This record gives sequence, structure tokens and C-alpha cells, in this order.
Amino acid sequence: MHIHAISLTLMTFVFSSLFSVSLYAAKYPIEKYCKDPDYKCIKVKGGQSWNTLFPDPAHQEIVRKLNRTNSNVWAGQTIAVPKDLVNKDLLDFAPFPRSIEAPGQRTIVVEPNDFAWGAYDEYGNLVYWGPMSGGKNWCADVGERCKTVSGEFEVYRKGSAGCKSRKFNGAPMPYCMFFKGGFALHASASVPGYHASHGCVRIYKSDARWLNKNFVLMPEDGGTSVIINSY
Repeated sequence: MHIHAISLTLMTFVFSSLFSVSLYAAKYPIEKYCKDPDYKCIKVKGGQSWNTLFPDPAHQEIVRKLNRTNSNVWAGQTIAVPKDLVNKDLLDFAPFPRSIEAPGQRTIVVEPNDFAWGAYDEYGNLVYWGPMSGGKNWCADVGERCKTVSGEFEVYRKGSAGCKSRKFNGAPMPYCMFFKGGFALHASASVPGYHASHGCVRIYKSDARWLNKNFVLMPEDGGTSVIINSY
């Protein structure tokens, strides 16, 4: 795999991030935006929803991903909102560099400390990103640590919308993309802004479908690297 240069680049970026001191909280620290002049924090009122708050689908996608959750909003919840959403796209709010040294093959970088993943093409251009939720520190149901494995890997198998877990009683893993043993990136209805899985990387369904269908290449077609940073 051609991923050693990108690994160093991304690690340097992560640890020099403006908000790096906050990234190790158990839950994504939305409050960091409240003092940022480019953002505002609002409290959700009773009866409000994502659709009523942000009827423009593009704006709603940005705000939901900025808040790292695909859950419904609830009364009293604090959410961060960019003050300027006009003429902006999702990549303007990416927690990753827009370009890096060319890795030589398509690469997915997963940063659990920022609850996010980014997809880079073989030339080092960031083409997409989204929220993620990794493995918990401890899974009581199996009696063991279940944090997502860290390191440099390559996608070796991917499945369809009907992909299911062989280990956890057929739990749904839509659009699964396996990169090490039973570890995979896959769609989930629960990307809650904190680490909640048995070790897999949960992402939005639309993001998993896009990665699976439009981005991830199998080894025989050039391959797709996966870098999982530690947390």
C-alpha cells in the first residue's frame, strides 16, 4: 500500500488542529464552536426538527455532519451552526486538509478523535468526508475491550445493502467494507457523536453507499487504503 506519506501528513494535521485539546472527550465537543466567531450555537425548541430548522437539503447535510450525528434533534439540544452557509459546500467544513501528498491510491482516513473520516483520491485531493462512530472502550455484552483497531490497512472485501454481521447475530452492516478481519466501515442508523460500536466504523447510510459504490476499489482494481488513527 502507498500510504506512509499520507499517514505522517494526517497525523501532523490532527495534532496541530486548533481544537486538538478538545478532541479526546468521550462525546464530540460541540461546545467548542460556541466561542468561534464563524459559528453560533442554538438550542432546539419543542416541535423543531432537522427539516424545519434547515429546509435546504445541502445546508441540513452540512449542519448535521458538523454536529457529527444522524439522530433526530430533541428539545433543549445544543447544535452548532455556521453563520455563513451561502455559497459553501460540505468540503468547506471538512476537519481534514483539502489536499495532501499524493498517496498513489484511493485512501480513507478515519480520525476517531474527531469522529470523522475523509476520502482522498490517488492524487491527494479530499473528495468527501463524513461523521463516524467507532468502538467503545468496553463492551459489557461480550466482556472485552472493543475499540476500533488502529493502523494502516486495505479494503479486501465489500458487501451490498444486505450485508450482515456473522459474529453479532446477523446485525445489519449495510454497504460493509472490510479492512481487517471482522472490522469494517458500514452504514448505521446510529452515528451518535460518541463511540458506540463493537469495533466497526459506523458511518451515514448515504456515505457508506457512496464509498461502496463510487469510491472503494478492490485490490485487483488498484485498491483502497484505510488509515485508522488511534484514540
